Amino acid sequence: MNEALKAKLKTLPSAPGVYFHKNKEGEIIYVGKAAVLKNRVRQYFHKDLKDVKTEALKAEIYDTDWIVVDTEMDALFLESEMIKRYKPKWNILLRDDKTVSYVRIDMKSEVPYVSMTRTPQDDKATYIGPFYAKLPVEKALRILRRVFPYYTKPYDGKKTLDTDLGLTPGIEIQKTTPAEYKKNLRKLIRYLEGGREKLINELKKEMEAAAEKEDYERAAALRNQYFGLLELKKKIVFSDKEFLDISSDRALTDFQKLLNLKNPPRRIEGYDISHEHGTDVVASMVVFVNGVSDRSAYRKFKLRAQKNDDPGSMREVLERRLKHQEWEYPDLIILDGAIGQLSAVKDLLKDIPVIGRDKSGDHSKNAAVNIVIPDGETYRFVPLKPDSHIARLISRIDDEAHRFAITYHRQLRSKRLLK
Repeated sequence: MNEALKAKLKTLPSAPGVYFHKNKEGEIIYVGKAAVLKNRVRQYFHKDLKDVKTEALKAEIYDTDWIVVDTEMDALFLESEMIKRYKPKWNILLRDDKTVSYVRIDMKSEVPYVSMTRTPQDDKATYIGPFYAKLPVEKALRILRRVFPYYTKPYDGKKTLDTDLGLTPGIEIQKTTPAEYKKNLRKLIRYLEGGREKLINELKKEMEAAAEKEDYERAAALRNQYFGLLELKKKIVFSDKEFLDISSDRALTDFQKLLNLKNPPRRIEGYDISHEHGTDVVASMVVFVNGVSDRSAYRKFKLRAQKNDDPGSMREVLERRLKHQEWEYPDLIILDGAIGQLSAVKDLLKDIPVIGRDKSGDHSKNAAVNIVIPDGETYRFVPLKPDSHIARLISRIDDEAHRFAITYHRQLRSKRLLK
């Protein structure tokens, strides 16, 4: 261990967070989470390590950074996001595939149940994840089950101990209906995907509206959910990015310097167009808050103008998006495209910084990260080092926008072909 790292480790806080081990070149080689950063990170440098792979990782560690979060659950979800962004080699080498888990909910079923799986299937069920530790997610689901009761195995209509404990929705005793149960499951999914604050506010409005209509039974049920979620905020925080110190995210501070912004961009929106020779033309809007994906804020668009015109489609999407003033406006927009797309939308975004990613026809995972920045009436091309923090974040946002757009495009194409 070098002297600078030795001194740095003495400043580790006794708080939950995510840590980043780096090699001599500054590349992030491992991302981990900790309930107590001080204890977890120092374990790597104990002399009595017996695991051969961990010893090999330790030999490569030259520097370590960390981000402090509010709770251990925050660390769990932030770790997942950062592994997706940086794809560190030692996470792959050290991690047993069995530790990667997804929450599965089959909303197509008449009475869905909630489970965890290591291998998501192409079965049209909802999969939330991946998560890189199973036990903390199971603990979170047990806590959430008190607020949003659910079944843990296929429904057979039989009353169980869970029914008596209020852990099932109670369809088996006519306490509720499958339709109402599905409504609550959608709330659970939104919570798991990061839409906590918005969901809490909506529950409060629904509760007040039900009380005004003197529907006291529904108001009481909504009240229990509302106060249950407020109580959960003290115990468990899902990847809710408001509480992260964004000055700790190098990618965001690099954006601030590169684009000469007053502050690091808190909310970044990424856009992509997907179609097949001008048919089933769709667009995606993905949202990253404080450098972390906020899936509850993602939006998809079916283009009114169904034609092979990516710049024109991008303009239509941005025009439609800007009409939604109830959606928080972004601090930065990233388009999948170069001068054509930027020229099409630049006049719409006078007060919002916008850049394009120029792939020059290369849409592979290893495509170079070259960005295009409007500069008055001209454009500035900036090639980024592929392993830099800012390039990793742009690639992550771009990958999400492409995935979300092409998934929607395939859905529309399948519906058209099945008619």
